[in-house]
Amino acid sequence: MAQVEHSVRTPIQKASLIVGVVFLLVGIAGFIPGVTTNYDLLEFAGHQSGAMLLGVFNVSILHNLVHLAFGIAGVAMARTAGGARAFLIGGGAVYLVLWIYGLLIDSTSDANFVPVNDADNWLHLVLAIGMIGLGVALGRGLARTRRP
Repeated sequence: MAQVEHSVRTPIQKASLIVGVVFLLVGIAGFIPGVTTNYDLLEFAGHQSGAMLLGVFNVSILHNLVHLAFGIAGVAMARTAGGARAFLIGGGAVYLVLWIYGLLIDSTSDANFVPVNDADNWLHLVLAIGMIGLGVALGRGLARTRRP
């Protein structure tokens, strides 16, 4: 009888997988009428998109695709502990920049191409803190290899 080898996921890999799956679900939800209100106002990009995920977060097709891409990255990078750490810290850094960007732009200007609103902006800050925090806290025990 052949012995099956089971790989054990580290906590950081599990965190990356969970965050990735949540992003995938949010990306899919952005395309579901009812979960996304004003679905008939969903546009590809830009502040003119009137669709609201859960009636709160401004979304567009581009915004939903970004969520799906982040989800795919999180799930794929969860295959290794180093990849999971890179996803969580790097993705958190991207959300931190997006939070700052959202605070600085005029939400009615063409610069708001994703689009984002105040609820999105503050969620981006929470995501940044959460993802970076998970990446740092759970990544502390990872072995580091150095090349001479």
